[in-house]
Amino acid sequence: MNVQDIVNTVSQKAGLDQATTEKVVGTIFSVLEHEAEGTSASAFFAKIPGADDLAHQYDVMAAAPAGGGGFLSSLQGALGGVLGEKAGALINGVAALKASGLDMAQIQKAGATLIQQAEAAAGPDLTNKVLGSVPSLKGHLGIG
Repeated sequence: MNVQDIVNTVSQKAGLDQATTEKVVGTIFSVLEHEAEGTSASAFFAKIPGADDLAHQYDVMAAAPAGGGGFLSSLQGALGGVLGEKAGALINGVAALKASGLDMAQIQKAGATLIQQAEAAAGPDLTNKVLGSVPSLKGHLGIG
């Protein structure tokens, strides 16, 4: 199973268009890439062809678009600076998901479906190990 298969399934099950789904999946993968520790993250991405490319395309730690920002972006920058890159990646990722126009129920449905698909592709043990290194992400995605 490659990343496009995952995007297609999440799109269908969460009722989102392809472009929005791609952004959601890429954003979540980017948070995992920045926050998950070491070899488990590398092994996880190796099991899902294209996942690392999608994560880079929607990199949550990339510079904000010129002229954008405002208070939320200042707050993200300040918190990211105080809490370090790990917290910054999660804060930026959640902000990007909310900015995509989805409500929390849609984000949670997409996130839960993404996790199910990742488990099918990379195996439940490896997926849970990677998610376990980013425990607060589960809370934001509404998964136990």
